[in-house]
Amino acid sequence: ESRKILEIPGLKVSGTCVRVPVFSGHSLQINARFARPIGVERAYELLKDAEGVELSEIPTPLQAAGQDASFVGRIRVDETVDNGLALFVSNDNLRKGAALNAVQIAELVAAELKG
Repeated sequence: ESRKILEIPGLKVSGTCVRVPVFSGHSLQINARFARPIGVERAYELLKDAEGVELSEIPTPLQAAGQDASFVGRIRVDETVDNGLALFVSNDNLRKGAALNAVQIAELVAAELKG
């Protein structure tokens, strides 16, 4: 799914799905390797103004419930790879990933059709 969303067919992804009982939402632990070094402060700086992102010290599904934004935090250096960062993300998958994404896609299609 990440390859398709990011339009990077060769993206190397190693995922683990852990199911835990929560009312709604999902969370991701992301470990990313970049082509160039990026520090924790720079990552926070880039994400603070990103559309659809809210920074949070400790993101949780409860915090994200009913919200459109993805809550991102716990950004730290991943010392297992060169130029690596680790971060934690929580969002409400009933909104972002389902309903909100459908609306956003429909808006893009409508804009293209208007031309």
